[in-house]
Amino acid sequence: MSIETENLINRSKALKPSLSEWRRALHQFPELSFQEEKTSRYIQEKLEEMGVYQLHTGIAGFGMIAELKSGDGPVIGVRADMDALPIHENTGAPYTSRNNGIMHACGHDAHSAMLLGVANLLAEDFKEGRLQGTVKLIFQPAEEDTDEHGSTGAPYLLQSGKIDDVEAAIALHVCPWRRAGEIQIHAGPSMASIDNFILTIMGTGGHGGYPYQGTDPVWIAASVIQGIYGLISRRVNPLDVGTISIGGLYGGSAFNVIPDKVMLKGTIRSYTPEVRLLLMKELENVAQIAKSLGGDFKLEIEHGEPALRNDPIITELMKTSAQSLYPEMPIFEEPYGMGGEDFSHITEKVPGAMLFLGCGWDDEPPYQLHTADFDLNEEALPVGVALLTDCTYRLLQDKGQSWR
Repeated sequence: MSIETENLINRSKALKPSLSEWRRALHQFPELSFQEEKTSRYIQEKLEEMGVYQLHTGIAGFGMIAELKSGDGPVIGVRADMDALPIHENTGAPYTSRNNGIMHACGHDAHSAMLLGVANLLAEDFKEGRLQGTVKLIFQPAEEDTDEHGSTGAPYLLQSGKIDDVEAAIALHVCPWRRAGEIQIHAGPSMASIDNFILTIMGTGGHGGYPYQGTDPVWIAASVIQGIYGLISRRVNPLDVGTISIGGLYGGSAFNVIPDKVMLKGTIRSYTPEVRLLLMKELENVAQIAKSLGGDFKLEIEHGEPALRNDPIITELMKTSAQSLYPEMPIFEEPYGMGGEDFSHITEKVPGAMLFLGCGWDDEPPYQLHTADFDLNEEALPVGVALLTDCTYRLLQDKGQSWR
């Protein structure tokens, strides 16, 4: 087994028509988290056409693993997500979503298409006896949202036992603020942990004309909100990464009625377990203001994914792949921001890393993720296929000597 760089680039480029076709087909029929039935069926059909994969279906709902084994060697996982978002598309593209109010606004259609591209190249190499080891291509559902138990798809994938033998895992995410042909990469904490909260402030309510006769939770909430927004500057070391944001404020139903409670909804983001715990503790401390002002509170926290921690050795391997394939490729080494990514559950269990793949255009402003007008430059698709395939082969050849 050998990596032929120029050949790999050309083979990936030759897949461009298929990659666009797959991505656009998935884009037109997006499905929400834990509902990816047609998406999964489409991907399964394409994998079955390749004729070499052992398919494990029904994982975490509609998830799927395509396994390819050839002799002894490491077991490598390559992961893509499949779900879409509850957003009404406004791109005007010929492949616009046909499912009203649902859109692939985070590039998961592209991620799945690129993993199908990797599957295609590996299948060809397997048939020609050029593959040594085991590769598990992981098509994961429900990255974007949780179920009634507060879980996304990755924890269920881990609980299935189907990737217990995976020794290293890789993934990528499209990145609209970088142009096609560029990547962003970072070792260590690179995306935030996510903990969402509901803070209910309780008072007694009353008549709007006689506020002194009751306890006003709106007035109390105003002080609590100021305290929450002061946490980052006064309780968190400025050299650490963390933030709290309030995304919703609910209460009241009439002009002249003071409600008996007000609800705050928000999110806690951080890069380290220490800051994560600190912010949750300090949030509860700030909520105590409600009691000092004559009210009460109830704090509920839904614990989400941990911070994405990219393994330094595998991150360096990804960088080596990029430099080998595309010597002129701009590589930006910096964290990816305060968004969350449930691939972090996998990288907590096995060495792994995710890179960000530029998908913007040279002459247009970037289309932001999770927006109604998001689209991507499909010239990035074969680049992503080449990078993931090259990384997979390097991990197989390494035989775990450096990252185990």
